[in-house]
Amino acid sequence: MNITSSAIENGVFADKYGKRGSQIGANGMPTLSIPFEISGAPETAKSFAVVLDDKDAVTAAGFVWIHWLIADLKRTSVAENDSITATDYVQGANSWASVLGQLDVSQASCYGGMAPPNCRHRYDLTVYALDTELNLPQGFRFNDLHYAMQGHILAQATVTGEYDV
Repeated sequence: MNITSSAIENGVFADKYGKRGSQIGANGMPTLSIPFEISGAPETAKSFAVVLDDKDAVTAAGFVWIHWLIADLKRTSVAENDSITATDYVQGANSWASVLGQLDVSQASCYGGMAPPNCRHRYDLTVYALDTELNLPQGFRFNDLHYAMQGHILAQATVTGEYDV
């Protein structure tokens, strides 16, 4: 299985998908979600789960920052800004909800773009092909996704891009 994103050029996410973009939502959260394509998935896959995270955030926030969670995705192409209008998959809470307490889970159950505060960070977009649908509720948390996927992962792929301060 392979994952690609036109949002990444020469290993770097385009500015518009993060804090230097023009689409900024609640409390400064960038909301223009990245496009991506899945290819070579197992034919037996019933759905996909998606995690966009920033493991380098540990240096600034003290934990891995979750930018986007998707469950029950049944297509292999996700368009730019899809997070805002999609109704055919479920989105989980991103870390903007946890850190900016004034955001409720429904406001942060979408893409929350890159905004590294201290240095260039790497962002991993990982797609999991699953043998089932997870049926998680809107606003699920990363741990809900992690445990629901156990024993159901047929394949996974990751693409990494960087974003600078």
